[in-house]
Amino acid sequence: MKSKLPLFLACCVLTTVTACTKAKVYITTADRTQSFNQTTLDLSTKPQFPSVITLNPSVRYQEMDGFGAAVTGSTCYNLRRMEPAERTKFLVQTFSEEDGLGFSYIRISIGCSDFSLSEYTCCDTPGLDNFALQSEEKEYVIPILKEILAINYTIKILGSPWTCPRWMEVNNLDEKLPFDSWTSGQLNPDYYKDYAAYFVKWVQAFGNEGIKIYSVTPQNEPLNRGNSASLFMGWEEELAFVKEALGPAFKSAGLDTKIYAFDHNYNYDNMPEQNDYPVKIYDDEAAAAFLTGAAYHNYGGNREELNDIRCQRPDKELIFTETSIGMWNDGRNLQNA
Repeated sequence: MKSKLPLFLACCVLTTVTACTKAKVYITTADRTQSFNQTTLDLSTKPQFPSVITLNPSVRYQEMDGFGAAVTGSTCYNLRRMEPAERTKFLVQTFSEEDGLGFSYIRISIGCSDFSLSEYTCCDTPGLDNFALQSEEKEYVIPILKEILAINYTIKILGSPWTCPRWMEVNNLDEKLPFDSWTSGQLNPDYYKDYAAYFVKWVQAFGNEGIKIYSVTPQNEPLNRGNSASLFMGWEEELAFVKEALGPAFKSAGLDTKIYAFDHNYNYDNMPEQNDYPVKIYDDEAAAAFLTGAAYHNYGGNREELNDIRCQRPDKELIFTETSIGMWNDGRNLQNA
């Protein structure tokens, strides 16, 4: 989520106070002549720059939960191909609080994502007895996460599924016909409790590897039918899934893993009936009790939507979970980051 604070020398600046009179500064310029360049500045009560940040202790906003990036199957595959010393150097520069940027948050996929080596879930054969982490997790993602945790054990990890197992899908909620496809489809309400158990098994499987899952979202981009893989989950479906299955399953299993709703664009993919998606779920008190807040992406709409959601439910957190830059979007979504 982008701050409304003025930019320092047309740059994005992140600071951490290292002493009473100094601040550690990371600078990235739009033209990339500087990329996370680090320097130290003296703090002063006298203006030294054209833009001045004034702190008002009486005005408080949501506390920042961390900054980070996705760690995908393709990311980990490429990292594992690096020489160990070079990989360690890169990970230290990225995640170390003392010797690097101090990234503090990681997003990973529950099953495959569109940055995976293949399309899969952790239970492609019907029946939860067939649940198991797959080669992408065991050979690539988990080893890299363990290396990162050895550098910074306080990292928070969020998991998001791109789809449920295909045997849980139906074509729509009226006909409820089997829908054996990686793209589109909807979660069969008859499998809500099985899918919630799938989440529990996934969180526990990573826990058994010494990797604590801090939070999850019920569905990545729930309004996007065209992603690979994907699953449509409107706000009424997500409300029912969280209220009837996912929240109770986490509680029953003794998991303190946080749940964030939505996980999609500011403009709700131009579906008027989906506007204020997370707020509609919060309106159900039983469902809201299981939700810490909501997650957003910036591929459509304007970031001012975050202020609107915050005004409606200031008791719920907001997190920003995804943006990707490439030729497919020409970097245009940066303006709404």
